[in-house]
Amino acid sequence: MQFQNDKGEIQISSEVFTTITGAVATSCFGVKGMAARSKKDGLVHLLRNESMAKGVRVVFHEDDSLSIELHIIVDTGVNLTAVSNSIMSEVSYAVNQMTGAQVRAVDVYVDAMDEE
Repeated sequence: MQFQNDKGEIQISSEVFTTITGAVATSCFGVKGMAARSKKDGLVHLLRNESMAKGVRVVFHEDDSLSIELHIIVDTGVNLTAVSNSIMSEVSYAVNQMTGAQVRAVDVYVDAMDEE
């Protein structure tokens, strides 16, 4: 994504967005971590911190906005609606504040629940 102002041009790579998104999402209450579904066996795996970007997909739109898709694993017994709403709000706010990008949508997919 690229922005222009009177001082020049700023280019932000998609890795920046996935890093911000993964860090914010995993810091929300009830989130065990980011998830990835294995193509080999179809099982959902908890991602380590260094590879949590695999649980995030960022789509850039022509109007310079973006949409974010997150795949997460949550702790057993948490309110899924409350956790998802919290993530949507926090991710949208953080991405906008840190990059200036408009977030069109944040879609949260709860792939699994895990015991604490």
